[in-house]
Amino acid sequence: MTRPLAEVLGEVRNHLLSEESLVRAVASGRQRATQPQWRRVELRYVDLKAGRHLQVTAYDATQAHTSNHAAGVDAAQAINGLLGETFGNWHVETLTQTHQVRVTKRGDAVLSTSDRAQPVSAKRGHDREKQRLLPEDDPVFRALGLTDGSGRMKPSRQAKYRQVEDFLQILDSSVSEALSTGRLRRPTAEAPLRIVDLGCGNAYLTFTAHRYLTSVRGVPVAMTGVDVREQSRHHNSAVAAGLGIAAGSMEFVVGDIATAALDPAPEVVLALHACDTATDEALARAVGWEASLVLAAPCCHHDVAAQLRKAPPPAPYSSLTRHGILRERFADTLTDALRSSLMRLEGYRVDVMQFVESQHTPRNTLLRAVRTSGSGRGDGAAEVREEYDELVGAWGLRPRLGELLGR
Repeated sequence: MTRPLAEVLGEVRNHLLSEESLVRAVASGRQRATQPQWRRVELRYVDLKAGRHLQVTAYDATQAHTSNHAAGVDAAQAINGLLGETFGNWHVETLTQTHQVRVTKRGDAVLSTSDRAQPVSAKRGHDREKQRLLPEDDPVFRALGLTDGSGRMKPSRQAKYRQVEDFLQILDSSVSEALSTGRLRRPTAEAPLRIVDLGCGNAYLTFTAHRYLTSVRGVPVAMTGVDVREQSRHHNSAVAAGLGIAAGSMEFVVGDIATAALDPAPEVVLALHACDTATDEALARAVGWEASLVLAAPCCHHDVAAQLRKAPPPAPYSSLTRHGILRERFADTLTDALRSSLMRLEGYRVDVMQFVESQHTPRNTLLRAVRTSGSGRGDGAAEVREEYDELVGAWGLRPRLGELLGR
């Protein structure tokens, strides 16, 4: 049931002001045709030497900004400012309940409230280091070989730790938004959320995603990792067993992205740093499965770059492809722009986001696609189709994803 936005935000404000009961709150997304100042904001109360403060961590495109506001007037002013931003979703956790707020296209709000199975306690400690969704002494990092025997992150693995944290931030906000908007069904122990990681490799992100969703968020998950190498399946299965993960909650199978058979079909598809057209295969599989949420971080883009070398560029854009390094960078942008258009044509809302690069690729782009309608029935589908046709026609391209989708 929709309600006036101001009325619902008033209830949210009361929860945010409650320094005794608030555990954590997250604001993310955006309202229609608007752009809030921050990509994501997290709030919680911490106890400092000067007393209890509201800690606000705001994320822009590149970094986090943390500020502390004394409980009372200062905290209320900070909360009022954040509620005035045009966030599309609020996720508020208290000691006994969880509240999800979604702003509709009409500017109203839908509030969903659920009781916790059992009350939790709020951690008020203040860490000078950045708050992590998974602390570095979590057992999953020891099992993956990222930390030493004392639970400290190895210096050589700090980059991987940053990548994990960045991914979990995106996954957390994406799942929260999809659940609050009804794009994802609410999972239960009997019917857990079905997630597949296509091309999982050594499964760092597979394991940490599973750990965060199940242990921190309390979301029942059935996770499948797919990789073409038997060695990966054997290694990852051993890690899962060592962590005590039940077989029904996580499994690894051997297969390539294009032909991996999963029944029932997954609801969330991950494809992180899949090489060249493997990303296209992953996106096509997600479309075929009618996955509700897709997170894909492309790796190299050789296919379109090779096509750009063969076809003469349309005037007056020859300077974009004359030099090799510029042609490669342009191919990166063009490939992901075309993928975005194709996913929109298949009924997905697509966001292109920044994602920290890995040791295997300097690319730092992630495509987030949320299924909103059937193929060809999304908002502006005709305009998207016209733009796509003109773009591939002008550059003489045959995008692999277009071929896989019959476009």
